[in-house]
Amino acid sequence: MSGKIAYILSRFPKISETFILREINALQNEGWEIELYPLMLEKEKVVHPEAAPWLKRLHHFPWISGDVIRANLRYFFRSPFGYLGLWGKIVLGNGSNPKFLARALVIFPKALRMAEEMQRSGIQHIHAHFATHPALTAWLIHHITGISYSVTVHAHDIYVSQTMLAEKMRAASFIIAISEFNRNFLIKHIGTEIKEKIKVVHCGIDLNTYKSRDEAPPHAKFQLKSIGSLEDYKGMSYLIKACALLVKQKIPLDCEIIGRGKNRHQLEALIQKHHLEKTVFLVGAKTQKEVAEALSEADCYVQPSIITKTGKMEGIPVSIMEALGSGLPVVASDISGISELIRTHETGYLVPEKNPEALADTLVSIFQNLQEARVLAKNGRKLVEKEYDLSKNSARVAHLFEEFLNQ
Repeated sequence: MSGKIAYILSRFPKISETFILREINALQNEGWEIELYPLMLEKEKVVHPEAAPWLKRLHHFPWISGDVIRANLRYFFRSPFGYLGLWGKIVLGNGSNPKFLARALVIFPKALRMAEEMQRSGIQHIHAHFATHPALTAWLIHHITGISYSVTVHAHDIYVSQTMLAEKMRAASFIIAISEFNRNFLIKHIGTEIKEKIKVVHCGIDLNTYKSRDEAPPHAKFQLKSIGSLEDYKGMSYLIKACALLVKQKIPLDCEIIGRGKNRHQLEALIQKHHLEKTVFLVGAKTQKEVAEALSEADCYVQPSIITKTGKMEGIPVSIMEALGSGLPVVASDISGISELIRTHETGYLVPEKNPEALADTLVSIFQNLQEARVLAKNGRKLVEKEYDLSKNSARVAHLFEEFLNQ
């Protein structure tokens, strides 16, 4: 069976959300008709080529326009109490969080226009990626139209704030959690009544995209790679500090950090402070193909993620899957669901967060015992093949859609 599914996203295209792009492409290849409804259009300097076809067929509406106003008036005159009741639920549900409330008030008018479009085009089910405003939009459209919806929960969309989380999750037909950690988090914060509707489906990668160099000799310099937006929760400053410690120990290395973000100038200053201009390189964003090529040239991958003061943190970074798929030893922070993929002395190395000394010590050990580290990397690739394969996990998402629509 296949059907017509609307995907609600925060932004599109977004260079860091390859996991969503891969999922919708895989579902489309399986015969599902996917329609994208981004809340915002992202203006990225680097866009994955795979995203280009979707740009021509997005359902995107301005925050306010004559069209949006008319959609709201039509619903108001058709059901004034329903219209005002939804406004009331939005205000009461988000009142404790001014930032969420402001965004919810802006989203509400657009959601009504999206609802009309979904009804007109025969959408059978809505799927929202992220439990914040995409899920709120799906919740609103569900109340307006009766179209069912589901949600994939990832990381800081549930960790940082639980504003209206219970309402959005309880009204969902089913919930996809990318890790057991997330599943347990939802049960703890909402209650055991939603336990049965939560399905754990990992993000995935196509292993054919990544080339392993596990039999290749080491480079003259220890080649480190790390991928992630240059934001606090990615912990790149701790990687830079660890590199400074490695240099003091006379370890020859190059460290390449792939990604862009608001902390670039801060990280550049830290690199200069430790005189690492010829050692640590901020290379900006790269496409999926360029990332695969960069990983094929590495000796080791590092994910130095942290939990910020606001509670923002990783789920299970797809970049770790990509690194293991490339046959690389992986060092990662022991937070959230990362330990479900990086299992100490089995598939990689876990270190305490915010601890550059422990990170440096582990990297020295890998540098001195690279062949042993590559054995763990092989185990990691096998685990990715078993549990984090794109085609298998996309098929599981499709099965959930099919199972629900058959009901």
